[in-house]
Amino acid sequence: MEKRFVNTNNKIIEYTLRRSKRARNLSISIDCEAGVIAVKPWFITVGTLEKFILKKQDWILKHLNKFSKLDLKLLPRVNKREYKKYKEEIKIDVIEILEKYNKIYGFSYNKIFIKNQKTRWGSCSIRNNLNLNYRIKFLPVNLKEYIVVHELCHLKEFNHSKNFWMLVGQTIPDYKNIRKELKHYYL
Repeated sequence: MEKRFVNTNNKIIEYTLRRSKRARNLSISIDCEAGVIAVKPWFITVGTLEKFILKKQDWILKHLNKFSKLDLKLLPRVNKREYKKYKEEIKIDVIEILEKYNKIYGFSYNKIFIKNQKTRWGSCSIRNNLNLNYRIKFLPVNLKEYIVVHELCHLKEFNHSKNFWMLVGQTIPDYKNIRKELKHYYL
């Protein structure tokens, strides 16, 4: 990865260039820590990539501006030894939260996995396994409970339909505000 710059009409966009042997298309993402990340396949030139960045400059600047206005709280990233320790600690919390809320829902789930995911707080598999990010350990209790209930409700509704949100709302009536609050925490 290398830092590069593109000069637009009114602003300089700094980006991190990632070359990829597996990528098939150009892509741009914005990370609150790393800033703009541009990925290019091996067969596309840097010049073509920079033209692509210029073409997407309005989108890039809009999202950079949005990130700068957010009061983001970065959660710690830890080494493998600390991760294993936190993994065990948060699993105990997750089981406690699941037992509390599943008395109301009565859903059956298979296994609980605590993972080190980079982009998700949690997920629910078609095998009824619940996967949760160990970083929920660092969240306030109401956010932690919301994430667990969210995944628990996916056992019944494997989507984000109106029925799904009604299920979540049964035990977390303030889920809309909690979701907004959760956006201030960055994995």
